[in-house]
Amino acid sequence: MKVAIVGFHLDKEDDWVAELACGHFQHVRHDPPWKLRPWVESEQGRKNRLGCLLSCVKCDDGAALDFSPAEK
Repeated sequence: MKVAIVGFHLDKEDDWVAELACGHFQHVRHDPPWKLRPWVESEQGRKNRLGCLLSCVKCDDGAALDFSPAEK
């Protein structure tokens, strides 16, 4: 399922995590050559991605929410 990004936060290992409109979190790492997401490294890059859609595997699997969407 494609879901909009509504925010970002750093996890305990200082990796960026996207907060999705569905209530799930998803890591968004820039980890060349496997994942090319240089935009995640700057505040402006992350801001520009708000509202963009990501595939949410947790939704597809029926996983419990990571946060309440009403919090955003």
